[in-house]
Amino acid sequence: MSKVIDAIRFGILSPDEVRKLSVVDIQTSDTYDEDGAPILGGLMDGRLGTLEPRQRCRTCGNIAINCSGHYGHIELAVPAVHVEFAKHIYRLLSVTCRNCGRILLPNDEIEELNRLSEEEKRLFGKVTEDVTNTIIKRAKNFKKFKECPNCGMIQTKIKFAKPTSFYEVEKEEMGSEDQTITEEVSRRLTPNMIREWFERIRDEDLELLGFEPKVARPEWMILQVLPVPPVDVRPSIILESGIRAEDDLTHKLVDIIRINQRLRENIEAGAPTLIIEDLSELLQYHVTTYLNNEVSGIPPARHRSGRTLKSLAQRLKGKEGRFRGNLSGKRVDYSARTVISPDPNIDINEVGVPVHIAVRLTIPDIVTERNIEEMRKLIVNGPYKHPGALYIIRPDNKRIRLEFVADREKVAEAIEPGFIVERHLKNGDIALFNRQPSLHRMSIMAHRVKVLPYKTFRMHLAVCPPYNADFDGDEMNLHIPQSKEAQTEARLLMQVSDHILSPRYGAPIIGATKDFITGAYLLTRLETMLTADEVGKLLSSTGYDGPIPEPTVRKPEPLWSGKDIFSLYLPGDFTFVTRANICRHCPKCDREACQYDAYVIIQQGKLRTGVIDKNSIGAERAETIFHRIIKDYGTDMGRDFLNAICRLINEFLSLKGFTYALDELEIGDKERLRINRVLKQMERNVETLIEELRTGRLKRLPGQTLQDTFEIQVMNELAKARDRAGEIVEGDLDISNAGIIMTRSGARGSSLNIGQMMGSVGQQSIRGKRIMRGYLNRTLPHFKERDPKPEARGFIYNCYRDGLTPIEFFFHAMGGREGLVDTAVRTQQSGYMQRRLINALEHLRVEYDGTVRDSMGDIVQFRYGEDGIDPAKSDHGKAVNIEKLIERVKISDEKGAPAPKKFIEAQLAEVGDKLTSSLLSELKKGLLESGLTSAGVEDVTSTVLRNYDFSLVEPGEAVGTVAAQSIGEPGTQMTLRTFHYAGVAELNVTLGLPRLIELVDARRSPSTPVMTIHLDKNHRRNEEKAREVAQRITYTVIDDTIRSVNIDLKKDAIRLILDPSKMENLGVKLDDVEKVLTSLEKEDDLTYLIKLSEAKDADPERLIKQIAETRVKGVNGIKRVLTIYENGEWIIRTDGSNLEEVLNIEGVNPRKTTTNDIHEIAEILGIEAARNALIREAGSVLEEQGLDVDVRHVMLVADIMTNSGQVKQIGRHGISGEKSSVLARAAFELTIQHLVKAAIQGETDPLKGVIENIIVGQSMPLGTGSVDLFMTMGGKGE
Repeated sequence: MSKVIDAIRFGILSPDEVRKLSVVDIQTSDTYDEDGAPILGGLMDGRLGTLEPRQRCRTCGNIAINCSGHYGHIELAVPAVHVEFAKHIYRLLSVTCRNCGRILLPNDEIEELNRLSEEEKRLFGKVTEDVTNTIIKRAKNFKKFKECPNCGMIQTKIKFAKPTSFYEVEKEEMGSEDQTITEEVSRRLTPNMIREWFERIRDEDLELLGFEPKVARPEWMILQVLPVPPVDVRPSIILESGIRAEDDLTHKLVDIIRINQRLRENIEAGAPTLIIEDLSELLQYHVTTYLNNEVSGIPPARHRSGRTLKSLAQRLKGKEGRFRGNLSGKRVDYSARTVISPDPNIDINEVGVPVHIAVRLTIPDIVTERNIEEMRKLIVNGPYKHPGALYIIRPDNKRIRLEFVADREKVAEAIEPGFIVERHLKNGDIALFNRQPSLHRMSIMAHRVKVLPYKTFRMHLAVCPPYNADFDGDEMNLHIPQSKEAQTEARLLMQVSDHILSPRYGAPIIGATKDFITGAYLLTRLETMLTADEVGKLLSSTGYDGPIPEPTVRKPEPLWSGKDIFSLYLPGDFTFVTRANICRHCPKCDREACQYDAYVIIQQGKLRTGVIDKNSIGAERAETIFHRIIKDYGTDMGRDFLNAICRLINEFLSLKGFTYALDELEIGDKERLRINRVLKQMERNVETLIEELRTGRLKRLPGQTLQDTFEIQVMNELAKARDRAGEIVEGDLDISNAGIIMTRSGARGSSLNIGQMMGSVGQQSIRGKRIMRGYLNRTLPHFKERDPKPEARGFIYNCYRDGLTPIEFFFHAMGGREGLVDTAVRTQQSGYMQRRLINALEHLRVEYDGTVRDSMGDIVQFRYGEDGIDPAKSDHGKAVNIEKLIERVKISDEKGAPAPKKFIEAQLAEVGDKLTSSLLSELKKGLLESGLTSAGVEDVTSTVLRNYDFSLVEPGEAVGTVAAQSIGEPGTQMTLRTFHYAGVAELNVTLGLPRLIELVDARRSPSTPVMTIHLDKNHRRNEEKAREVAQRITYTVIDDTIRSVNIDLKKDAIRLILDPSKMENLGVKLDDVEKVLTSLEKEDDLTYLIKLSEAKDADPERLIKQIAETRVKGVNGIKRVLTIYENGEWIIRTDGSNLEEVLNIEGVNPRKTTTNDIHEIAEILGIEAARNALIREAGSVLEEQGLDVDVRHVMLVADIMTNSGQVKQIGRHGISGEKSSVLARAAFELTIQHLVKAAIQGETDPLKGVIENIIVGQSMPLGTGSVDLFMTMGGKGE
């Protein structure tokens, strides 16, 4: 039975412990003698462990595989400072007395702090850093008072010269005859002096300073004995030339031993102090670079070749270091990787594995009475013939490799039950299939193996979206679980059919794509009629074995409609209503008589009207036929339906054909003329704008310069022209055009693509603007300087079909380059954001009481997502979509009298205590308005109850990781650029990925602070009154109100001339100006003089600047305001934020006014308001990008960020840096610092979270691992 590590305690090794741990005192720097044998007492001494496969260890007697090595030690001639503890050494020297070792505080203060720390221990189980920091701050101040309150010793200032030198700085008076000069004299503290100082510090004082003296005395931070790691840690390799190359650590240890011996010899010989100091410095340098070779302030140690050595710290930290590279994630056996290709004929749950891989990967099978004959056949087939076997493991654990067995029949006869045969992969084995980057849990799923010829993995096309895979050369990985437990868990929890519904938005992520959607549309069109021969082919391709339906038309020959054939694969009692993707949203909808056949009705398993397209069977769409089948009939039925219709459509397209040919891109001459006219009109409009700009007639948009206004209006004109060209093209094409079929049915592309292919490509933009950059004010040498015409600024008149001119091609390439760069930058930013999110949330899980807690059992949410619903099992975020459910029941409801209100209320009373209040009120409202019969009402209530119970989240669910993935994965699809407020180009608002990262980082101030100010009932309806409030808010200085300011030398004064139009715009009156500038002399109505003689500041230039920046009115920090009419009322949007002052302004509605500055909300309205603001802000960013993410995920992130009472960032300075587990902190970032701090504080890692258990190789307490099994021992025989 394997033992379980319960906890890990950190500390510092004392010199005695190092000696006890050691098996050899290393004296010599030589490693091997002439015969190549390790020298005794050298760095490769046989007692330190063995590297040779068949050699036995001289200490424990085991062979290399069973011996993990043993430590040695080096006695240092003089102590050396451990570089990683240097900061902590400095802190201790700064706050303790060098004579008595007490903290430099009076006794009564120390006692008060002792009481405080005892209280902290009682409440939190440890002394928090706040107390330690308070003590250090107070004691450092005391150092300035010069003497110790305990022993009266005069104190000196300590200076820390990085990386490892400490000095005492004293002021000495140098006297001469007539004057005394004080000079600072610094005296070096040697490691020995520091060690003696630290030995005098009492244990109780150390506890106050954050040390745990039982396992970490401060004098142990000064190294007297250096542990030497076993040879396994620093193996030597033999090069092709036969020369032995030693590890970097061994090289460094050789340096340390050499200098140490020279130093010892010099000390014993009584050499001069200078030589000894130099050698001590050198020893300190070697010890420092052995521990960390990237210390700033000293040159790194290098090989002869100039390569820097990799020391201990570098081995631990970073992506390739021990923690992240070898403990959190490892390379594995039993895996395969090759290119993927599509195969529509296999099941969505299957993966096609090449024979070549199937004969190399094995699965251990135990021989039993039942399978012994089969196993014998496999053994006879051997390693190269599929299906065969590679190894036999006998009950005594001896392995027989069949490759080297001559007579396999003889071996096959000899096997008995209890033997283990490692056999080839065969059809039906379970395998894990994965594509990197693994951004969410559907990036690794369990498939059944299907062994196929050729060299690629085959997968079903419907499974591409969750893996984000395509077939342009992508490679994927296959892993074969070896134990029965692993196989069972993969089969029960990881199969593709169990992950059809995505936890990100509660809708199928797997479903029909591309050709399947086109085919479904073509199959179910009204005009599709199939002959008996075609029906036979279609049905046989899907393996259909039921009765063939009656033909739709009997004469002249029997024909079947595509709708009838499609209906064969629907469950018999299935009822469904939706609108197809081709729906044109006509103002008056003729449901059943829709001219596009877009109204889909399925009644009792028969497709009555409507075509099937993306809205019915597509991937990543909610409320489709496919979604409903999974919800109402289970995942197996859903899987069979998808498999069948994909095969059906595939066969149908093979019979009928579908091509997008060049002639389908042609348009008529009439349309060409119309497009040319549109482009000519656009040119004229742009020329008008250019003329208006030149003559100054162009009206400036609020908050924009004239040039910006011009650009915005030109961009609008260009976009209009391109869209108009696209509309003309689309108007000319009918629904039989292949491009139109693909875009309308939702298979691929949009009307924009068709417009660019056949109409005009349009404007190429860089960072949302026209192409401006160039050489000498031209974009290209072919244009005049500062040419503002469309063609000179990146407008492409041609369409792709006609081809682009060289200049257009160049601009197009510029636009395309930006897209590539943007994608590359975005990937790394969102990748790091997701890593931080996962690290902060990974240990959150749902407990059996419905709460969400972290690894220490602290509550983060009282109920997951406030209603306990699992988004993956929900109906697109709702526990039950009542509206759709009633709509479906209505279709199959028998005609009859509507159920009376009392009956409905009685039904609701029965289920009342089993549903949430919000769901109950929605159900009540829906039933009362529905007019369903009593049977219909019963049907609805029972379905709601069943679906609600099903959609509750299960205990042990790793809700944290799922939330992090659901936000991180769409992050990759976001845009990086800052977009403007919907349609209004005046206010810049950071959106997209940068804003999401800003929120997750909990930045002190957002890059674009914006307030949305709602007004009270007296002001919100009236534009004038709203403007008044806006003027009161705008921060206005004198500079904003004046026409000019100059110096009048005759009158010795500064003259201000006010601008009445500016003042009117800003709502500034003359009184306001006079109030803030007191020493004004009025020259006329708008001119004022300020006497220079009366001014305190003699410099007129500085005085003018001061006057210009004087505040007249408005709220600090609010630069610009906009009044906007929205949802029937006037609101104010501001550039800048100051919630506290704005809430006090007359006319503002304080209940609805908000800002996007989370910290400001936390300070003024409290932490719950900040949590809601986080949810609102993150939700609106995702929504604006068109990304569907369930609000429960955003809630969880907001809750973990705010549940301590402050808004904490998700990262090393917030959640991740404050985890209770040392290993979890070290595995994330700042590895060395976390380990050092843990050692000093004597921390214990309870191993209750995810990453720390992975590091020590134990199962994590999530999902299956969160369940403990108990067994009653007594009473078995009764």
